[in-house]
Amino acid sequence: MQIGSTTILDTFAEAFGMRYARLIVTAADDHWLEAALRSLSGYATSVIACDAEVGVERYLSPEDTPDGRPGAGVLLFAFSTEGLAKAVPNRVGQCVMTCPTTACYDGLSTNESTEETEKVPLGKNLRFFGDGFQKSKKQDERRYWRIPVMDGEFLVEETAGVAKGIAGGNIILQAVSQSAALAAALRASEAVSEAPGVIAPFPGGVVRSGSKVGSRYKQLVASTNDALCATQRSRVESELVEGANCCYEIVIDGIDEDAVGQAMRTAIETAAGEGVLAIGAGNYGGKLGKFNFRLHEVLGGS
Repeated sequence: MQIGSTTILDTFAEAFGMRYARLIVTAADDHWLEAALRSLSGYATSVIACDAEVGVERYLSPEDTPDGRPGAGVLLFAFSTEGLAKAVPNRVGQCVMTCPTTACYDGLSTNESTEETEKVPLGKNLRFFGDGFQKSKKQDERRYWRIPVMDGEFLVEETAGVAKGIAGGNIILQAVSQSAALAAALRASEAVSEAPGVIAPFPGGVVRSGSKVGSRYKQLVASTNDALCATQRSRVESELVEGANCCYEIVIDGIDEDAVGQAMRTAIETAAGEGVLAIGAGNYGGKLGKFNFRLHEVLGGS
């Protein structure tokens, strides 16, 4: 299959079932909203080493937020509900409550594209920071906590919903040079950032250190994907196409198969172009992940 001069390899991305929460973070203005979002989504690229994979799903106008202020929907993914029960209040407590003017709400129960299944603590845990001065507020069967802070009150919903999602959808692009690969990766990551129901949790939405399962060092569960490293061509069985000198990966987490598949299609179509020789995906032979996204099928081919 071809998109212009770019070959779409006949392979598949292997993704995994995960649990996710969706938070709505608001602030008095865009500056403090961005400050909270950067902190909340920091050190949150891969659950191999992080407590959660986190990213901004979409920005919200004041008309679409619970308190009529600038806001954003943020998705947080972990292997289990128990993992989210730790990561969600920890991250909100350290990164949102500390940021001037912010508030935080459960965004899953208001997200019509998914079905809420479980709850994890949010303000239920953070209220204790109020040292007895916190106050409870209930509105439309939803409970909130007002925690006194030095610029007023931090308003936070008592719990956050958790639902089943998918992590690890991906594409891997191979290009003639680093500059061509970077341009293609940027096109793809920007397009994915506009797609609904997904995040690309790595820095700028792009991964340079793609990994394989296992390592010659027993203590590591993953190590560099040497088959896609141009500098290792003469030392390993390379998976690079002829002429490729640089690879980048776009990893996509989403609320369901449709969201991940559509985002992968968008990423492939926008990444393809001059200097991009091939686009493939990372998988483990279908042995580890439940969800296999075949690139030709994602693009609507046979």
